[in-house]
Amino acid sequence: MSDVHLARPAAVAAADLRRLAAALTGRLWLPGESRYDEKRAVVNERCTGVRPAAVVSAATVSDVRQAIRWARDNGLAVTPRGTGHSFAGYSVSGGLVVDLSGFADVVADESSGLVTVGGGATMSPLYRCLEQHQVAFPAGNSPTVGIGGLTLGGGVAAVSRAWGLTSDALVETVLVTADGQVRTCNARENPDLFWACRGGGGGNFGVNVSFTFQARPVTDVSVCCLIWTGADAHAVALLDTLQEAVRQGPNEFSARLGLSTTGRGQAVTVSAVGLFLGPARDLRDLLRPALDVAPPTRQEVLDLSYWAGKDYLRHETFGGRFAVRTRLSPGPLSADALETLLWWMRRWPGSRNVDGAGVGLFAWGGAINGVPATETAFVHRDSLFLVSMDTSWTEDDAPGQVDANLRWLTGMYEAMGEHLPDSAYQNFTDPDLRDWRTAYYGRNFPRLVDIKRRHDPDNLFRFEQSIPAT
Repeated sequence: MSDVHLARPAAVAAADLRRLAAALTGRLWLPGESRYDEKRAVVNERCTGVRPAAVVSAATVSDVRQAIRWARDNGLAVTPRGTGHSFAGYSVSGGLVVDLSGFADVVADESSGLVTVGGGATMSPLYRCLEQHQVAFPAGNSPTVGIGGLTLGGGVAAVSRAWGLTSDALVETVLVTADGQVRTCNARENPDLFWACRGGGGGNFGVNVSFTFQARPVTDVSVCCLIWTGADAHAVALLDTLQEAVRQGPNEFSARLGLSTTGRGQAVTVSAVGLFLGPARDLRDLLRPALDVAPPTRQEVLDLSYWAGKDYLRHETFGGRFAVRTRLSPGPLSADALETLLWWMRRWPGSRNVDGAGVGLFAWGGAINGVPATETAFVHRDSLFLVSMDTSWTEDDAPGQVDANLRWLTGMYEAMGEHLPDSAYQNFTDPDLRDWRTAYYGRNFPRLVDIKRRHDPDNLFRFEQSIPAT
């Protein structure tokens, strides 16, 4: 599968579209209108060919209800859209897209620490509110990531080893289901939907118009950025040592360990970018064994405020077209597994995208694994690392070059199957994943299907990797 170019939007009678538009407080966008392309845009340009029949920019919960009922009456799928960050472009479809960008309010209650976030809010307004109150919960590190997709797929942050998932901090969500009803979901009301909304993936059970989280007071942190350029000779030893730093270190320490390249035949770069809920002097002690393996070409270990630390960890990217495949590792990767990754990285076929290609080992474990696998829909409670493999290209790359990139990524992914299980992270959606049901949801998949059958028996909320109703 290379670039995604779906067929024309579903055909709908003009009179039916006019009736929908008249019923809305918000705005209906149709193909050819001024903001239609903006409202169907997705982050991964690989998926730019998806054209909805219409987009509802909902201004009220009533708009969401009207959109759902109209789509059901007209036989169209409904797709909630937060910010378009689905890696596979599942934030849009050929049916009716419900744009939640109008649901962006963030309200914090200082007395309880509860933070209520609109279903279309991004990290920017969320963090502004949290900083005003000096509280936080695990959230995304990109200012444009939406709270909805992050939470519904689990949500892993730099503080998750200490504080758990984004969805672990969720105490309530308000959901408009396929029957057009507004349902408050928490541990007491609609507990089955509440269970499913903590890791069951976005767009499966309804339109989440708000989320309420339990936040906690923040403290100062320390951060690190270590880069070894051209470190092929030391790559395996460095990653082995850094993995041990995570495994043996406290839950307050988290890091993204990486291999990256920007061109075929170029030396591979090793990196470690991390956060510690403690002082820099202690973080340096955690990192010292890796520094003894080889001196980095860049070394920063800094004391910062929580908010400056969040900004420091922000990952900047050129964007364009990309593909990501994931596996989960229950412990440190073996030397053979690391050698396999290094072998493939040296053979990246190249592209015009300056992001190049890479492998990220995201530190998990800690508080993430302190929750039983069946307590929420997020089943991945036994992993120490998320292994994320990616490649990128641009629209200027020839089709043959794009195919070479995707074959390379699939080759590395399959080679790692000899070392790691087939589980995958549902928030890094992978349209090329065959057995996504087991990989994303494991033993929790049958319960998700049962909840889907009860709340969306006609499969109104559907896409290529949606939870089925049967």
